[in-house]
Amino acid sequence: MALVITNIYLPHIDKEQAAKLWTVECHGHRVAKVTRFGQSTGTSPHADVEDHFVTVDGNGGLLLPSFCHSHIHLDKCFVLDQCGDLVKGDFAEAMLLTKKAKTQFSNRADDLYARGARVIRESLENGVTAMRAHVEVDTSVGFACLEAAQKLQSEYNARCDVQIAVFAQEPLFASSEDTVPGSNFSLLKEAASRSGISVIGSAPYVEPTIGQAKANIGLIFDIADTHNLNHVDFHLDYNLDPNSEPLIYEVITQLKERYERGSSTGKGIPSCDSIDSTAEQLTTRRSCPRITIGHATRLQLFSPAQWNDLAESIQDLPITFVGLPQSDMYMQGRAFVDDPLGAPRGTLRVPHIARNYGIQIAISVNNVENAFTPQGSLDPLSLCAFGVAVFQAATPDDIRSLARSVTSTSKQVLGLKPMSHDLVPGVGDQADFVVLHGRKTLQSALLNPPYDRTTIKGGRVVARRVGMTWLLG
Repeated sequence: MALVITNIYLPHIDKEQAAKLWTVECHGHRVAKVTRFGQSTGTSPHADVEDHFVTVDGNGGLLLPSFCHSHIHLDKCFVLDQCGDLVKGDFAEAMLLTKKAKTQFSNRADDLYARGARVIRESLENGVTAMRAHVEVDTSVGFACLEAAQKLQSEYNARCDVQIAVFAQEPLFASSEDTVPGSNFSLLKEAASRSGISVIGSAPYVEPTIGQAKANIGLIFDIADTHNLNHVDFHLDYNLDPNSEPLIYEVITQLKERYERGSSTGKGIPSCDSIDSTAEQLTTRRSCPRITIGHATRLQLFSPAQWNDLAESIQDLPITFVGLPQSDMYMQGRAFVDDPLGAPRGTLRVPHIARNYGIQIAISVNNVENAFTPQGSLDPLSLCAFGVAVFQAATPDDIRSLARSVTSTSKQVLGLKPMSHDLVPGVGDQADFVVLHGRKTLQSALLNPPYDRTTIKGGRVVARRVGMTWLLG
């Protein structure tokens, strides 16, 4: 079966091309042809008979690459009503209330599954076809979150790529005096050995001491190496304290000591696919996994010289940063509440960093309706609109940078291949799209995201959301 998406605009940089209507023909999960709408170019060689075609009329909407959650907690969304009232609203309270709620997860397996299913369903409606789903493993929840996520992954496999990251939100060391990790580490090791797991992650900043935080990083790399995992995800440097040591450099140091270096495809978007190594090296050192750094709000305090130094340090390394503006802006900067301007903008400035330092940064939802992020929705496009104000970024280049952050850059975190022509589909590209009905341009779509959307995964419509309106005559 083939899918033909007609009567759509494409986000070309060239304004003349962007003003034209197009048709995108898809066969076997991939793009087979891109032509002007209404222009007959003959039948695709992939087609047999006309009956095999399914047509989607875009009605003059904008077609974009489908969205991607590069960082979302599948097990902690929609749990705020199980946490009790927020009093301080700070990180310590969020950890305490969430841990209390987590103690009941194992006894509420149906609720755990239902909340995860809601995350995936609403994400699909918004145009998401891939996500990195963090699920916690520790003494409070055991493997309950992981087991629910694996069931969801299987059930929604044809509609959404759910990449499971087994994740330690709690410390690996039980106390500041410990030199050996405790039960949380043992559980995490066991979880990483399970079939279908390709991502391991932790939050080193929750450890009692800086030394243990650095040890946490090494322990996560140890697990990744033991099980040959291709992805490591650190939630890192989650503060705005100028006196704190940025742990990103600890990650870089350990990475360089452990692995071969990959050849870069651009600052911040390196690849390990073409490493030039001798056979002897390959027998002793495996290729470096792809590293993701979430939050990284401490980097907001970097000077231009420090940013240039960081860009130079990671240019040959497979490291991608993910900003989480809904969470970062809510949680960070509380020490500045009494200052004349209040809390600073404590989240990575995506367009600014891309423009000035060549580092492409993804942005993602992270959480919805929990103690860490009480507000927001599962719509990645809402992050772009929010980012326009937070980053004071609305130039055409800024708009494209924000669009990439929830599409191509986020997909690279998961190891998925981006479109061959930036945000515009080309022949052979994966047929994963979202049609934004009622919008003709990228600028209009990002500044004022539409409700009506059609989500396409592998050349098949997997979700459609249509609003209804009524006005008194």
